[in-house]
Amino acid sequence: MADLKMPEMNSVIIAGNLTRDPVFRQTTNGTPVVNFTVASNRKFRDSGNQWQEDVCYVGIVAWNRLADSCRERLKKGNAVLIDGELQSRNWKTDNGHNRSVVEIKARRIQFLNKQGHLADAHAGQPAEEEPSSFTDDSFDRFLSNEESDLLKNSGVQTQDCTGAVQSKDLYLNKDQMSKR
Repeated sequence: MADLKMPEMNSVIIAGNLTRDPVFRQTTNGTPVVNFTVASNRKFRDSGNQWQEDVCYVGIVAWNRLADSCRERLKKGNAVLIDGELQSRNWKTDNGHNRSVVEIKARRIQFLNKQGHLADAHAGQPAEEEPSSFTDDSFDRFLSNEESDLLKNSGVQTQDCTGAVQSKDLYLNKDQMSKR
């Protein structure tokens, strides 16, 4: 039998809410990094045909400009959509125990809360100017043309690991809802 090579693929997309404020720090050489945990809910029917809900808590790490953006825009309870890859880390505690963790290293984070909802987090600071050009959002490939048209020109912020920002609105008016 011929040797088969497994494809090298490590990709995760998860949506959830932050369980607490992000923890921001810098490495010894000044590289920004932020860690936070999201809670992702899953609804299912149990054996008695009753709806149940399960919560999965997942650690997220973001680096560089993506970390800076998270520091400025995220707080406990915010909804996010994360596109990234799984990574594992091992370390020894101060008392000599071995520890390990599997977390998501974010490539792209879509901020699902409208910018106005974060106004209290930035009280007294001027609102940031909207960028004049955008890169194509990789999550758009999952939308139909109609859904994509409905999301244009709005306030939901997307930023990828290169720092490119895109705005979208997830709120529909009555006319748009009736077309669905």
